[in-house]
Amino acid sequence: MDARTNPYAPGAGTPPPELAGRDELIDDAAIALDRIRNGLTAKSLLMVGLRGVGKTVLLNRICRDAECRGFATLLLEAPEDRSLPGLLAAPLHSALVKMSRRAAAGDAARRALGALAGFVRAMKVNFGDLGIGLDIEGEPGVADSGHLDFDLSELFTAVGEAAKDQNTAFALFIDELQYVEESQFGDLVAALHRTAQRQLPVTLIGAGLPQLVAHAAAAKTYAERLFSFPEIGPLPEDKARYALEAPARKRNVVFHPDALSAIVQRTQGYPYFLQEWGKHSWACAEASPITAQDVAAATAQATAELDASFFRARFDRLAPSEKRYLRAMAELGPGPHRSGEISRMLGRGVRTVAPTRAKLIAKGMIYSPAHGDTGFTVPLFDEFLRRVMRD
Repeated sequence: MDARTNPYAPGAGTPPPELAGRDELIDDAAIALDRIRNGLTAKSLLMVGLRGVGKTVLLNRICRDAECRGFATLLLEAPEDRSLPGLLAAPLHSALVKMSRRAAAGDAARRALGALAGFVRAMKVNFGDLGIGLDIEGEPGVADSGHLDFDLSELFTAVGEAAKDQNTAFALFIDELQYVEESQFGDLVAALHRTAQRQLPVTLIGAGLPQLVAHAAAAKTYAERLFSFPEIGPLPEDKARYALEAPARKRNVVFHPDALSAIVQRTQGYPYFLQEWGKHSWACAEASPITAQDVAAATAQATAELDASFFRARFDRLAPSEKRYLRAMAELGPGPHRSGEISRMLGRGVRTVAPTRAKLIAKGMIYSPAHGDTGFTVPLFDEFLRRVMRD
């Protein structure tokens, strides 16, 4: 069929044509934001899930909805090996400048800008990735001590007062939160705790891999009282079918029931893979309806494309010892697996391979769903490893 009208959109955070099965979470986030804006308490949200479940899409959608409803928002992605001050400084400056230019802006927004100026100057001493320079007069003694735990709380307090002054709330959206270094993550949690205690309208809506739950607990013992951790998983079968059928139906194309069953089974309901198989099934079909034979041909194409991009990009970042560890996991199946089973597959002791396991967790390739267990963060990665590492 015509590639120009193919509705499916596999990509990194690319919105699907139908965001199926996530309405409840979107509503929960909207309610939490409204409560915070109205001076009521609500937990910040940290969405957790494997790669390919649509966390980034959800984060972008919730942020866009909040912006349309008048909230002050800041959307960021935490890269590896970047400090929290380096991540926040420039985008926060841009957000505060926008707040200060509003007609209703008062001294609070300008004080927040001054607090940021002091924060940046103080943090440059300890963090080398703050490239921003602010030609703004800071207020002496506000967020300029050089201690991140104290200064970030002071800065968020100033931001919260500016948001309250404008009858809005400041919502910080951060993707890939598991990459924020643990002590700095603790300082972020402490700053949010401080604003919550003072009933200031500042909140965090974040997303990350499953290890984010343990990461937050390790950073601050009270994190579980500040955050809720909704788990984003694969779509149930009815929602997965809808995600495929609805975009096609708008273009007068239907799927044969057997074709839908084949795609849902092959993709296990993961939204990213549903889009990949939908795209290739459309391309392989000559006309409506899309059949199981079309899906069979699409499977070969989708697998080859995933091997060359989605999987390969992660595989090529690994050291040989890390690839061997993951290949031993793959031999056991999709998992999760006991760490002892993996070490036995490698013919080595658990403690000997523990540093390799720790590196893979830090790289976001695996996680520990329970003590002593290890699972892939990338669905279907075990199949890929068995294809490219046959021995």
